Amino acid sequence: MSIWGKVVGGAAGFAIGGPLGALLGAVAGHAVDQFRDQQAQSSAGEAAQPAADATRQIGFTIGVIVLSAKMAKADGRVTRDEIRAFREVFHIPTDEEKNVARLFDRAKRDARGFEPYAHQIARMLQDTPSVLEELLDCLFHIAKADGNLHAAELRYLQQVAEIFGFDEQEFSRIRAGHIGPDASDPYTVLGIDRGASDGDIRRRYRELIREHHPDRLMAQGLPKEFEEVANQKMAGINAAYDEIKRQRGL
Repeated sequence: MSIWGKVVGGAAGFAIGGPLGALLGAVAGHAVDQFRDQQAQSSAGEAAQPAADATRQIGFTIGVIVLSAKMAKADGRVTRDEIRAFREVFHIPTDEEKNVARLFDRAKRDARGFEPYAHQIARMLQDTPSVLEELLDCLFHIAKADGNLHAAELRYLQQVAEIFGFDEQEFSRIRAGHIGPDASDPYTVLGIDRGASDGDIRRRYRELIREHHPDRLMAQGLPKEFEEVANQKMAGINAAYDEIKRQRGL
C-alpha cells in the first residue's frame, strides 16, 4: 500500500495523536482505532521499529498535505498549477486522490492556524533535520508552481522554517535553491562564505550530498513517493558546486 493509503486509511498501525492525529482521525474514521487495537496485540519488540518508521513517514506526508493546505490561505487561493505540481511530483495514485483531497480540504477549513501542526511535525522529525528540510522543499515546490512565489507565501515558509529549527542563514540557503539559477548565489545554496577555501567548499559540498542523498533520507523517514523532490535537491546542490568550480577555474 502506498503512503497515501496509509495516511488516510490508518494502515500504519498506530494513531499519531495531537492536532495531526485529530485531523487524520476525522478523515480516516474508525480505521485509526482499529489499527491501534491491532498494534496493541503485537509484542512491543515487534512493533517498536515499524511504528517508529511509520511515524516519520506518515508525519512527513501529513505535514506536506496539511502545511500545503494552510499555505493556500497565505495568498488566498490554490491554483491549478499548484494542484498539478502536488499530484505529479508526489505521485498520488488515482484511487487515492479523493482521499488526499478530503484531508487537504479538511485542513484548509480547520480554524486552527498552521503553528500547532508545524510544531508537532518538528517534534516528530526533530532527530532528522534533513528530512524536515525536504518537507520545506516540498512546500517551496508547490508555492512556486504557478510561476510566482508570493510574498505572503515566502513569509509563511520562513515561519514554518523557524518552527522547524532553521535559523535565518539556513533558511536563506534553502530559499536560494528554489529561486532559479539566474538569481540564486551558488555560495548561498551551499551555505558557505565566498571567501572559503577550495578545500572547505569541497568538504561542504560532500557534506550536503551525503545529508541529502535520497537513499539516506528514505532511511530516515522520507517516503519513497517523495524521492523526486530529493533528486531535485541533489541537482540544485550539484549545479551550485559546478558553478563555483567554473568561477574558480577548478
